[in-house]
Amino acid sequence: MALLELDNIVQRYGSSTVVDGVSFSVDTGGIACLLGPSGCGKTTVLRCIAGFEGLAGGEIRVRGRAVSRVGRRVPPEKRRIGMVFQDYALFPHLSVAANIGFGLTALTGDERRRRVGDLLETVGLAALGSRYPHELSGGQQQRVALARALAPRPQLILLDEPFSNLDVDLRERLSLEVREILKRQNTTAVLVTHDQHEAFAIADEIGVMTDGIVQQWDTPYRIYHQPANRRVANFVGQGVFLPGVALGDGRIEIEFGIVGARVPPQCRQGCAICDRGCGVEVLLRPDDIVHDDQSALRAEVRHKAFRGAEILYTLRLASGRDVLALVPSHYDHAVGEDVGIRLDVEHVVAFDNSERPAFPSSTRMRRSWQ
Repeated sequence: MALLELDNIVQRYGSSTVVDGVSFSVDTGGIACLLGPSGCGKTTVLRCIAGFEGLAGGEIRVRGRAVSRVGRRVPPEKRRIGMVFQDYALFPHLSVAANIGFGLTALTGDERRRRVGDLLETVGLAALGSRYPHELSGGQQQRVALARALAPRPQLILLDEPFSNLDVDLRERLSLEVREILKRQNTTAVLVTHDQHEAFAIADEIGVMTDGIVQQWDTPYRIYHQPANRRVANFVGQGVFLPGVALGDGRIEIEFGIVGARVPPQCRQGCAICDRGCGVEVLLRPDDIVHDDQSALRAEVRHKAFRGAEILYTLRLASGRDVLALVPSHYDHAVGEDVGIRLDVEHVVAFDNSERPAFPSSTRMRRSWQ
């Protein structure tokens, strides 16, 4: 059952529409994420859910009850929604335990102490209840903020860029820890972030936002491997677009040869994009290009970025176009060196391109690689 439902919500600042018809739902115990660049409207959506801002259109429902629509807004304190802010917003003059228990005024002293103790245990800070925020690391402060939001047993938790002040390694580790805590508590949550690694680590479902619109709402796996459009493909993960020619029956010829591909969405709408000879563009991720010394296809190393266990190579094909390849780091090739590569991809995604790509026929391409 959906705990949270957004139905075509709209929000404007003056004449500027910052949220334009956003709809999604989150089931009880689910973790959703709005992922997008700064200024796309994702934090405004979060503020509308919390009740800090009204709506110019649409409706927000919690457990089937409308909490926001035009002319009606349930106050934030009446929504049973917790929020974790980007800067944690801890009270510097209160101890960790006092911060967590701050909103538990309806409980007796013993009940409050038990609840705070349980949450300190849950977030792994059982020994630090008497400390003050300035005595904690950034990661520990973030856990205190989460525990404080969980303390009143809200029906929904909202997290606004909660890891942005942390270093990369801590951010990724804490993302997994927060997901585990939320799942253990069966807490429904909505996170907003610009960091796809955070989104992939914590969320069950992701909505990619640009310009106030959710471009795709899907699982992390499908967001990465089956992006709905170019905007999603460009924002999520790394990759390049190679021109190709449709051969019909879902087959596309690109510089690597002939591949089977998911046809562009327009084809399912009756358009003739994928008729034989029509131009398309195929998305290739770095993990689609495999290092293979025995391959007849050669490419020149143009750039390399060492990443510990792997090296991200920028490789130039015979046509002059570049592709990316993620290769185990024991294959350490020099810039300017020719290396053998091949295509190994399960999810080939093609997008409409009205111009026929300018590269040789497959026969001439195969000869140029030999």
